Amino acid sequence: MSAVEEVLAAAAELVRTFGSGDVEGYFGCFAEDATFVFHSTPQVLESRAAYREEWASWERADGFRVLACTSSEQRVQDLGDVAVFTHRVRTRVHAAGEESELHERETIVFRRTGDGRWLGVHEHLSPEPAAAAG
Repeated sequence: MSAVEEVLAAAAELVRTFGSGDVEGYFGCFAEDATFVFHSTPQVLESRAAYREEWASWERADGFRVLACTSSEQRVQDLGDVAVFTHRVRTRVHAAGEESELHERETIVFRRTGDGRWLGVHEHLSPEPAAAAG
């Protein structure tokens, strides 16, 4: 399997666990030192643990949960032991007693670990331009 195929498989697993509500599996797709930049969060989350704390605060405050997630327009830039994955995501969530669908673009930087696994080391999420304008 090529590095691009391996990264696509790692990204598919990340999307699958996220979309199915498998929170443990989802966070397991990221390195401990991963960083996260979300348009809905004012601060950069400097680690997987910080993101985990933020996620728990969403659950407590709003009853947040992911109901489904789909990925399209996937692209991988193979840079050796690092790869940049970009795609569009549609996520159905439940928060504050309501369901909504988010339309976003996402970049995830993956790093190959010593055992050959690809883990996310940086994630940047932004609203789709059409969604942001509407």
